[in-house]
Amino acid sequence: MDIGVVLQNDPPALEIVEWAKKAEAAGFSHFWTFDSHVLWQEPNVIYSAILGATERIVVGPMVTNPGTRDWTITASTFATLNEMYGNRTICGIGRGDSALRVLGLTPQSLGQLRESVLAIKGLANGEKVTVRGQELQLTWAADSRLDVWVAAYGPKALAITGEVGDGYILQLADPDIAEWMITAVRAAAARAGRDPDAIKFCVAAPAYVGDDLAHQREQTRWFGGMVGNHIADIVGRYGGDGKAVPQALTDYIKARQGYDYREHGRAGNSHTTFVPDEIVDRFCVLGPVENHVERLRELKRLGVDQFAVYLQHDAKAETLAAYGEHVIPAFG
Repeated sequence: MDIGVVLQNDPPALEIVEWAKKAEAAGFSHFWTFDSHVLWQEPNVIYSAILGATERIVVGPMVTNPGTRDWTITASTFATLNEMYGNRTICGIGRGDSALRVLGLTPQSLGQLRESVLAIKGLANGEKVTVRGQELQLTWAADSRLDVWVAAYGPKALAITGEVGDGYILQLADPDIAEWMITAVRAAAARAGRDPDAIKFCVAAPAYVGDDLAHQREQTRWFGGMVGNHIADIVGRYGGDGKAVPQALTDYIKARQGYDYREHGRAGNSHTTFVPDEIVDRFCVLGPVENHVERLRELKRLGVDQFAVYLQHDAKAETLAAYGEHVIPAFG
């Protein structure tokens, strides 16, 4: 199992580059960042600096979207980085949340998401692609190789992932829910005539190594609010009877009262008090090193190929070091 790390692009940008260097030295395989260019700094600029300062770590957004950048620009950006640094990029993508909503826009449609995945990965891999009726090709990108992994929760988005995605990103670390989602993606792949085992699976969630569980919960409770923001859209579309997504997801958001994107992904924010301890414990990975190794082994048994550690709390350095010294070696 690969183990990656996820950070926000908080200034100063050069500090993010330093975190990437530390992550590579600790043995992490991937360095992901948020992509909300108003809330945080521009990720694609930072990726170039990270790639120039490291040797092997793979970089990419968790996640970008089809709405804030033209698909051809996204493809050209990653193909250019691949040409410069040797195919060390990856593209996580979803319908869009914070990046679009802070602009007064709504998430893209599932149809747009599907088309964008095909266009971005086709162009970034040097293939001919039809976009808006025009046949396009990055003729200079023949040697570029970009995988596009789709972030999804709802049934139709999971189906699209199985149909066209190179990988699937699930932003929570509950094994039961992960199994439910992975099964849905694999079934969609099989229906589309694809090899279900060819799709990579990434589980991403806050991880905090330490002994003060109460403090760790308060530092990571924001994550349940972020996930709930996505689930609220699904419940609004399909209802909360547990048929579209697992009942555990629909039940806990009943006490949710809005969302403030100014505090998006921030520890201690004011609008996630509705998230109970049980959900924090299920969605995140907390406690001593042994807890982390045990949870990751359980996820690996389900077919998870990568666990990506969200480092949005007050023990970033300690958790990164503990993973480098103890957790990553446990997975070879």
